[in-house]
Amino acid sequence: MRRTPSRRLIAAALLVASVLAPMTSTSALAATTVTPTPAAATAVRLAGVDRHDHDDCPSHGLGRDLNARLDKAVADVRREAGIPGVAVGLWMPGKGCYVRATGVADKVTGQPMSTDLYSRIGSETKTFTVTALLKLVDDGRIGLDDPISRYVHGVPNGRHITLRHLAEMRSGLFPYSADADFAHDLLSDPTRTFTPPELLAYGFKHRNTSAPGKVFVYNNSNLVLLGLVIEKVTGHHVADVIDRRVLRPAHLDDTLFPDGPNVREFPEPHARGYTNQTLSGAVEDSTDWNPSWAWSAGAMISTMHDLRSWAKTVATGALLSPETQKQRLKTLPTGFPGLSYGLGIFETGGWIGHNGSIPGYESVTVYLPALKATLVVLLNTDITTGGQEPSTLVARAVTRIATPDHVYDGSATTR
Repeated sequence: MRRTPSRRLIAAALLVASVLAPMTSTSALAATTVTPTPAAATAVRLAGVDRHDHDDCPSHGLGRDLNARLDKAVADVRREAGIPGVAVGLWMPGKGCYVRATGVADKVTGQPMSTDLYSRIGSETKTFTVTALLKLVDDGRIGLDDPISRYVHGVPNGRHITLRHLAEMRSGLFPYSADADFAHDLLSDPTRTFTPPELLAYGFKHRNTSAPGKVFVYNNSNLVLLGLVIEKVTGHHVADVIDRRVLRPAHLDDTLFPDGPNVREFPEPHARGYTNQTLSGAVEDSTDWNPSWAWSAGAMISTMHDLRSWAKTVATGALLSPETQKQRLKTLPTGFPGLSYGLGIFETGGWIGHNGSIPGYESVTVYLPALKATLVVLLNTDITTGGQEPSTLVARAVTRIATPDHVYDGSATTR
């Protein structure tokens, strides 16, 4: 059984008190500008730290001057990109931390954004799915160079595509989320439940884009297949395997994979999400869209507190053997300057981790071994600005100031 997040019992009180899974859209891209109500703006100024991080992130944070520069940088990006609400957590051992929320969690009510909300994390799900897969490697139950045809039938060129190819985004398969029929079917009914075979069929009707191992193409089909491998080998739902073998050992009590009859589950408190990935191109509230279309590639939900912990766990390989973690971190060029990709994980500017984008929400969770620093960004829109994802704009602005020798730029991975 998947766990019920521990905070649901006090969700209403908390909400009042604190107030690279890609899809192709036929719509135009547009930004929204949000002006909080006076009451909301006041609450935002008070929402500096959450109940988890209050004790180890004092009010002085990284110092008055640096805090002010970061506040201005985040505010500038939020205004220029039309981001409704954003939460940023930066922890730098020996220097301090910066934990802030600004803007609104709900454009209708003006409810302030908070650092203590659940959020959809999109393609960050890939770090959990691949960790579960690599634990099976450590168990000796699968090999990274096994062909996918050993576990899933009907994959085009499946005898030559390995699990490694899938995890490193070099399978050569066509991404189902780039199929026009898929985009139309999803956007025509965002509440629809998709099964993994239905998702894969959208991609499999196309010819493969390249030979295996040759070209990096960010592809949700790869991770759906790896989810099916996990289910085939273990005999259990991938959501349950991730819960039992990844979330529990990592002590992530507020992270979950909605699946099966609970696929529409979204614990409170959470921000409303806003997207323009609609048939008309108009901005809509996508908070309650069904995430089954992203499954093991992007359906998970988490919190800043849990993601702070997960950033170090996944980057250092705390749940894996040293040899398997070494394999995971063997990143290869992606064709995008400054960005390399390993097994369900990327490296940019020295930061290791992943970002996520799903209609209405974006996130970044990365760890910087050189400084033992952690950065988490959560926001409630996926609307791009000048072709740039809003989460990338925020993370880049923060790291340019706080870690100028290690600037984040992971924009190529989630769309």
